[in-house]
Amino acid sequence: MNHEQIIIIVILISTVLMFLWGRWRHDMVAAGSLLACILTGLVPAEVAFDGFSHPAVVTVACVLVLSKGLQSSGAVDVLTRWLLPSNAGATLSIAALTALGAVLSAFMNNVGALALLMPVAVQMARRQQIPTGKVLMPLSFGTILGGMTTLIGTPPNLIVSGFRQASGEGMFGMFDFTPVGLVVATVGVSFVALIGWRIVPGRKQGGADSFDSGAYTTEARVPAGCKAEGMTLREIEQALVEADAQVLGLVRNEVRVTTPSPRRRARAGDILMLEAEAETLASALSSLGLKLEEAKATRDEKEKEKAREDGKNGTQNAVAAAQEIEADKSDKAADDTSSDANDEVVLMELVVLPSSGLLGRNATGIQLRTSYGINLLAISRQGKRSVKRLRAQPFRAGDLLMMQGGPEAIAEFASSTGCVPLAERELRIPDKRMALLATVIMAASVLAAAVGLLPAAVSFAAGVLLSMVVRTVPPRSVYSAIDWPVIVLLGALIPVAQAMESSGTAELIANLLLNGVAQGHATIALALILVVTMNLSDLMNNAATAAVMCPIAIGTANQLGVSMDPFLMAVAIGGSCAFLTPIGHQNNTLILGPGGFRFGDYWRLGLPLDILVILVTIPMLLWVWPL
Repeated sequence: MNHEQIIIIVILISTVLMFLWGRWRHDMVAAGSLLACILTGLVPAEVAFDGFSHPAVVTVACVLVLSKGLQSSGAVDVLTRWLLPSNAGATLSIAALTALGAVLSAFMNNVGALALLMPVAVQMARRQQIPTGKVLMPLSFGTILGGMTTLIGTPPNLIVSGFRQASGEGMFGMFDFTPVGLVVATVGVSFVALIGWRIVPGRKQGGADSFDSGAYTTEARVPAGCKAEGMTLREIEQALVEADAQVLGLVRNEVRVTTPSPRRRARAGDILMLEAEAETLASALSSLGLKLEEAKATRDEKEKEKAREDGKNGTQNAVAAAQEIEADKSDKAADDTSSDANDEVVLMELVVLPSSGLLGRNATGIQLRTSYGINLLAISRQGKRSVKRLRAQPFRAGDLLMMQGGPEAIAEFASSTGCVPLAERELRIPDKRMALLATVIMAASVLAAAVGLLPAAVSFAAGVLLSMVVRTVPPRSVYSAIDWPVIVLLGALIPVAQAMESSGTAELIANLLLNGVAQGHATIALALILVVTMNLSDLMNNAATAAVMCPIAIGTANQLGVSMDPFLMAVAIGGSCAFLTPIGHQNNTLILGPGGFRFGDYWRLGLPLDILVILVTIPMLLWVWPL
């Protein structure tokens, strides 16, 4: 082992550990890994950013844009109404929804496919009177499985294809993944839809009117003259026992007390920080005459926010603060007349997508009242409790937000910030002409790449340009449709993976696997590559997993003197099998809150599904891609 191999192994191990730790976003970790390789001389500085021009990176970006066109035009909504049964039983309904999710994810972004169908899943669970999680987990797994069937179905497939091209064998075709991927996906979806949904933990039984979203952390003000005024906090908690709610803290005169004395008496104007289930929140408040507190910024907080965003001097801050005060007066005036102007005020729950623009921000920063005319009433973050003020809590992927306001205003907020409304109300009005155009453009791009008329990157780039021209994707929305952290991750890790190959590190690791475990047997080595990739994908981003495992798979095939294709396909399949944890794939994270799941709930369905995938994949790989 030479010094270059030692350095790249240290960088690789550090990168994987950072991915697993999750303290920093995956694109930051990938960029740090690339920088380390540059500084140590493993990657020449002049080619350090060549990965961003790689066809796989361009294709991923373009597919995300085309997926946005299918979503925003309402094409999927039309398809959903055509294909999903309305009066079928639970098993058939779940099977149809899961299969539809798998088909959609073969040609569009996995997260986008799940986001489109989540409201349908919630409605289905209510109609069938089953816990929402029993519909959401099969749907999530189905969309993950569907991605493995085509070149553009998921980033790992494009990465695998890119490594094959770099090795001199050319890229995989659009449907080269289909023979194995389709069989695995069909078997997996059938198992999940017909049997697996029954073993998904049901955190809430029966109940068509709600779903188990976990406990909400919310704030309630003590109005003058209400029942709670003058009661001790112990007495308030005893009164809330039947509603299964508890007091987490107290805010008095803008000073937060996280562990107030049970003997402290509530005063008019105090704000109680409560934890309660969504279904019992209303009864908990009404029993004591409490009022939900709107999450809006104080004057001081608005001044600070203005100073941070605009960098203005003290005089300008004073002007801005004065403007905010005037805005507050306007808001109040609007509130006083809102019942006359618009009687439709609803409570709606939204789930925050992993790609949402809200991540890391809070209600103060986004100025909900000023910008959208809606209120944040509560946040549900499954399994975690926060004692921060509601308006100061940074939003995270998977959070459930209880919003109050007009349906159109909430719909606009959800659309512009990257949230999914969990409600029966239709939020997208399909435009038949745009839906048809978006579908035709996607189909034409796929066909051009599949028949070899154009390289995949060029074909989908042409589709994006055409989408902009006909405005199925408005030009202003093109760049917001791209998941930039994934693009940065891919562009940064491709040179790192190439450094593994050029330094001989990939072959070194392959030798260790072959001699230590596989004992020179190609079939055992193939199964080992598949299992290792599957386990890594449960713990870190699937694109990163593919980029790390591809050089090892190629090195293993070279050491055995066999074709690299089955080993690369094993990496592609394994990279799409993140079923054991909520952190391995964005889809699993997205259903964590709405399904009421805990971290350990995923393996109950995920483990038998993983075993089934292994049993189906190995024979199929040996048959379709002989060693």
